[in-house]
Parts: sequence; C-alpha cells; structure tokens
Amino acid sequence: MPAFTAPDGTTLAYHVTGDGPPLVCLPGGPMQDSVYLGDLGGSAAHRTLIRLDLRGTGHSTVPRDPATYRCDRQVGDVEALRVELGLERIDLLGHSAGANLAVLYAARYPERVGRLVLVTPSVFAVGLDITAGDRLETARLRRDEPWFTPAQAALEAITSGRAEPADWEAVAPFWFGRWDGEAREFRAAERQQRNDEAAAVYASEGAFDPGAARAALAESPSPVLVVAGEYDIAAPVRVMKEYAALFPQAELLVQSRAGHFPWRDDPGAFTAALAAFRDQASAPPPGT
Repeated sequence: MPAFTAPDGTTLAYHVTGDGPPLVCLPGGPMQDSVYLGDLGGSAAHRTLIRLDLRGTGHSTVPRDPATYRCDRQVGDVEALRVELGLERIDLLGHSAGANLAVLYAARYPERVGRLVLVTPSVFAVGLDITAGDRLETARLRRDEPWFTPAQAALEAITSGRAEPADWEAVAPFWFGRWDGEAREFRAAERQQRNDEAAAVYASEGAFDPGAARAALAESPSPVLVVAGEYDIAAPVRVMKEYAALFPQAELLVQSRAGHFPWRDDPGAFTAALAAFRDQASAPPPGT
C-alpha cells in the first residue's frame, strides 16, 4: 500500500483504484477510515480514485501531536499527497466533514485545484446556518416510512437540545435513502472506522475562519460540483443551494431519494453526474 510522509513526519497511507483521470478523495466522519467510500458507486470505472486515510485513521499512523487532528492543520497533508503523486493540480472530492478539509485546501492552494466535488458537505468551514426547521422539513419527506415516527421524535429531541444518548442512533435511518439490512451493516461498521479522539479535535476552536474561507472561495478559478441528497437531514437542499452560490463556477446536483451517501442510494445517477462534470468545459475565470 502506498504511503508518504506528512510535513510533521506522520506516515500517511492512500489507496489507488480504478482507471481514468485521478480524483483525490477525502473522507468524512469526521476522521473515519476512507474504506467506507469504496469505489464511490462504481466511479472507479472512469476515474482513478485516490482515497487518503487521514492521520490516525485506516492505515495511516497516529501523529505525535493530537492537536494536528484539527482540520486546518491537515491541509498540509493534502498538499503533501499532491506532491507525492507528482500532479501539478488535483481534482478533489470531499464527502461530509471531509468537504471542510477540501475547501480549506482550495482556499489555501487555489492554483493546485482542477475540479472540486463536494458531496453532502458539512458547512463548518464556510459558516452557513442549518436550522432545526431545515432538518425537520427534510425529515418529513420520509413520513410514509415504517420507522418514521420514533426517528422523528428523536430528531425533534436533538434539534430542541433535549437529546438522550439513544436518540442519536434512533435517527440513523434518516442518513440513508433506504433503511435496509445493507444500510444497517454500513452504519454498524462506521463505529469501528472512526477515530473518536481525532473527531473531537477536528472542528475544535481555531479550525475554521468562515469569513476568510468564503472570501477565498469567491475568487476560486475551479469548477465546483455540489451534490446534495433530497432526503439528507445533515446537508439540507436549501443550505446546499447557498453553498453552491459561494463559488463563481458551481453547479448543484440534488440527487432524488438520496440521503447522506448518494453514491450508495443510486450509484448510476451519482457516477453519471461525476462523469458529466469531469467532461464539461470549464468556464473562463470571472473578469476575463
């Protein structure tokens, strides 16, 4: 398995699968083993997927300093991977919490990003507001599901600040377009794949400066694709529209009947969108 050395000496692993133009993939969690991304619904048929195991996860080593788990301090890891790959620019995909790292990299190294794909992105890095109403309105789209009533009650408890520990597991069905045996297995595996110590540091104080990030992204020369799931309570469509509007060259794809992992809910739709985005011509930078 290929590996490289981060600027602080931490050994980081990455996985290469597929065929076609390379696409560097940053996992969410936060701080979850990249294995859950798989081949992104079959995207490896037309892209070479390069999945980075973030420090302290998967096959990457634990850093000497736990403070380096903070999201902004991992931007240098992504740049070191680009150098390792020998690429002048990278196409970059960030899922969920990994989108925070992707946009911080794009803000710091705009000249190093070809295309940027943000899949059901977390909004901490850019400071957008997701309200309880956004989540509850999205959840109501699932009102005909057999598990809806207890899951909705748990979500109401969470959004009102009166959650019990069990409520966090009770809302799990909302993360998936289909709450079936496969989704349950995927959910159970997540618990073993996440580095909880690292996750607690990832978004800690100082990790994000949303004003600075938004200002940098407003000048981004990269084409951007934001992928939202129609059913995703973590990244509701209304807020994803605002997210796409932060970039000069961005499009929003709302994947029908998809949750937080759209490549699992409809692999064909997801891979087709990624292929179309890869092949489209780039618009000229603003002001040219």
